[in-house]
Amino acid sequence: MSVWRRRVWRIAGLVTLLCVSPGEAGNVGTARGPSLPETIAAVQPKMVKIYGVGGPQGMEDYQSGFLISAEGHVLTAWSYVLDTDAIDVRLADGRKLAGKLLGADPRLEVAVLKVEAADLPHFDLARAVEVEAGERVLALSNAFGVAVGNEPVTVQQGTVSLKTRLDARRGAFESPYRGPVYILDMATNNPGAAGGALVTRRGELVAMLGKELRNALNNTWLNYAIPIGELRPSVEQIRAGKFVLRREEASSKKPTRGLTPELLGLVLVPDVVERTPPFLEATVPESAAAVAGLRPDDLIVFVNERLVPSCKALKTELEWIPAVDPVTVTVLRGQELVSVVLEARPPGGR
Repeated sequence: MSVWRRRVWRIAGLVTLLCVSPGEAGNVGTARGPSLPETIAAVQPKMVKIYGVGGPQGMEDYQSGFLISAEGHVLTAWSYVLDTDAIDVRLADGRKLAGKLLGADPRLEVAVLKVEAADLPHFDLARAVEVEAGERVLALSNAFGVAVGNEPVTVQQGTVSLKTRLDARRGAFESPYRGPVYILDMATNNPGAAGGALVTRRGELVAMLGKELRNALNNTWLNYAIPIGELRPSVEQIRAGKFVLRREEASSKKPTRGLTPELLGLVLVPDVVERTPPFLEATVPESAAAVAGLRPDDLIVFVNERLVPSCKALKTELEWIPAVDPVTVTVLRGQELVSVVLEARPPGGR
């Protein structure tokens, strides 16, 4: 091992990875800012571990997140893990709190949770910074789900290799997000890492770690993070009440005659499990859905900017919309989001 670089490994499944030089470890209180251990100690309390529902074929039931308010708002990645009413959020001090999914924006693959707590250490999204290629950064996440209580999350040190657009090689990476990303030279593309935080060596928030993403052309993984500046507008909208899952029934009244999938010409897949995703099996010929160009295998994700993660949720949301009103439906087609406006057509009419 080189005298100029000391590597400290805590493996236990990759709990902590630090690359610290002897000079860095001892630069406490210098003009260069906090030492690396000080930065990590300051950031760890802002991280959370998230446990939810597992996916098919043994997919993990955990991921990462970080606090963005003293009142318990958590920023994380939108994924199947959150498709449950029983989300478990574990704070750095070991507390296990129930997480409520406030809303999500699948176009950015971002979600906001809320836990009931106060005076929590957190990142201020308004103070997030941008970095350039070559800057050294830290990635914090619950990679491999090793930390289950008050253990620290995984920390990796590396460099921003490139800032580019994820759609620079269209067809190579299957992701609905097509905006700017930081490409990282460290293996952050691990199970459970999605939703983690990328910070500077001074502890400033830079980006959210992306989901596992494989290159379809050469079968390699992409280690990337989405800049906070790209996520902030949607996060603010979610906190303001957009992209939500459920409406507050006390503040509104169902119309006498609401919309239904049948009125719009939507033929959904059989609703055989509790949370069957609202895939289209077909569209009724000459219906609003058919005229708008909706296709079999389209996955409906939004109805008027409200998330509809299941066939039941879709039908319930439509019931709140008068049958005479137009409705905006957003579907995920492959890895592209498509929005159309539908107006119910009376039987035999146009």
